[in-house]
Amino acid sequence: MKPRRKPTAARKPDRFPDENIVTGWTINQLLAHGDEFEQFHFINCEFSGAALNHLRFTDCLFERCNLASATVSGTGMQNVAFADCKLLGVQFSSCRDMLFGVHFDHCQLGYTSFAGKKMPGTRFAHCTLPEADFTNADLSESVFQSCQLPHATFHYTILKGADFTTATDFGLDPESNELSGARFALHGLPSLLSKYGIVVE
Repeated sequence: MKPRRKPTAARKPDRFPDENIVTGWTINQLLAHGDEFEQFHFINCEFSGAALNHLRFTDCLFERCNLASATVSGTGMQNVAFADCKLLGVQFSSCRDMLFGVHFDHCQLGYTSFAGKKMPGTRFAHCTLPEADFTNADLSESVFQSCQLPHATFHYTILKGADFTTATDFGLDPESNELSGARFALHGLPSLLSKYGIVVE
């Protein structure tokens, strides 16, 4: 039997036609354009509280955008990157499952939900994720680079091969999550042993 190949994240979108680089858009301008966006670069756009339901984004980058409390029910996100964005409270769990793929860099992701999402190989870099929900998600081979995860929920989460070596403030129960091959630094051990009352000095 051949060994199972590690999941690989799609290349982050970094090439955009000039006409697809837009700055300062509001939800009205977005919706006026249509419901499908491919190879778009959104810069400094204000979409907080916006209804992005059933739109489709493919190979797009949101940079310095505010999407706090935006709704994304049935929204397609295929290889979509977010950089320096506010995404507080966004329920990614309600996005369309087919080809779902996202990247996050220096983003505020407090109170977001990825519950039930299959997102192996996802990269979170320099993000804050207080009380984010990863229940029943597949995060195998994902990376939490220099991320803060206070009170984030990992329950029945697949974390095979995930990298937590530079993450902080997370809590993981080895009995209710799949952690084979997951990587942790020494300072992260108390997060795995806290339920047993073990003190690591």
